[in-house]
Amino acid sequence: MNEDKKETAAEELKEEPAGKGPTGEETEKKPDRKDKKAGKKKDEERLAALEAEKDALEKEKAALNDKYLRICAEYDNFRRRSLKERDNLYGDIKADTVQKFLPVYDNLERALKQGTEDEAYRKGVEMIMTQFCSTLEKLGVKKIESLGKTFDPAFHNAVMHVDDEEQGENLIVEVFQEGFMVGDKVIRFAMVKVAN
Repeated sequence: MNEDKKETAAEELKEEPAGKGPTGEETEKKPDRKDKKAGKKKDEERLAALEAEKDALEKEKAALNDKYLRICAEYDNFRRRSLKERDNLYGDIKADTVQKFLPVYDNLERALKQGTEDEAYRKGVEMIMTQFCSTLEKLGVKKIESLGKTFDPAFHNAVMHVDDEEQGENLIVEVFQEGFMVGDKVIRFAMVKVAN
């Protein structure tokens, strides 16, 4: 009878699915050599895939960092260019505005050259001229020194030429209209007569 029980138990074990014990609980399956090699190969493949993904992410990070640095440099250049354009625009607008007032200066200068018997009138015109010149100086406008200086086409416009042995060569002997500058920019060339 013992032999019958052993055979029955052996048959039951054969019938039980792999991984289940006699009580129906799962049992640990001991890996064999083939399973170890397959697991090791899968781990190596996963590691290689992770390494490739890491390399791809590092390349993407480097590309994004390069793009970020380029954008920062472009923005910095844009900011500097905008600041320079704004400063130039302010200077240009100031020069254009002052240029519109220069005929007033010319008329005040002509009025001062005219003789008058009314001393109060003359004093009033002188005061207006002084105030006008003071305002121009506050705006950074300077007269171009011309009389007695050497002719320079960057600052002067020669409208007449005279031969005079007593004067030096290219010397300005008369100023018909004063020239003005704002900073380094000429807003009106001086109209002059040049000797020799």
